[in-house]
Amino acid sequence: MIKPVVFAAVLFAVPLTSALLPAVSHAAGDRAARAAERFKRADSDGNGTLSRAEAEKGAPRFAKHFDAIDANRDGQVSPAEIAAWRNTHAAQAHGKPGERMAHARANFNEHFKKADADGDGALSRAEAEKGMPRLAGKFDRIDTDRNGRITQQEVGAWLKARRDARQNRSSGKVEPR
Repeated sequence: MIKPVVFAAVLFAVPLTSALLPAVSHAAGDRAARAAERFKRADSDGNGTLSRAEAEKGAPRFAKHFDAIDANRDGQVSPAEIAAWRNTHAAQAHGKPGERMAHARANFNEHFKKADADGDGALSRAEAEKGMPRLAGKFDRIDTDRNGRITQQEVGAWLKARRDARQNRSSGKVEPR
């Protein structure tokens, strides 16, 4: 009884896999093409590399990590250096789940402390707008006690509510924004 089931599974898996591979390959090709186009737009002098100024103007994500990407320290970032950085960065980002969460939490805490200009452990709307603009856009939703300040605990509660809502979408609950 088991042999026919296994045979049928293999029989259907091969055509299904063959049908899906071009779509996956096509999606990866689209990403690569979009990345190449973004690089080309940012490369204002057309020399095939990005200077720090070009990266700051046309590729802010790369500018943020410019020194880490610039492997040969020549002050220029090539497509090959970006690809190598992406591969390394992706490998680090896809570490063990506990490690990812710990890294994300430490990174958030660092950014929160930098944004907290007066050091009171909470962000005013102005501090959030200046130091954490994405958080500032959600300020009223996060500030549950409506005191005009958001704490790390309020942010944590808001994030937990979002995670819970995503997990419960099928039950008809609305995701907090």
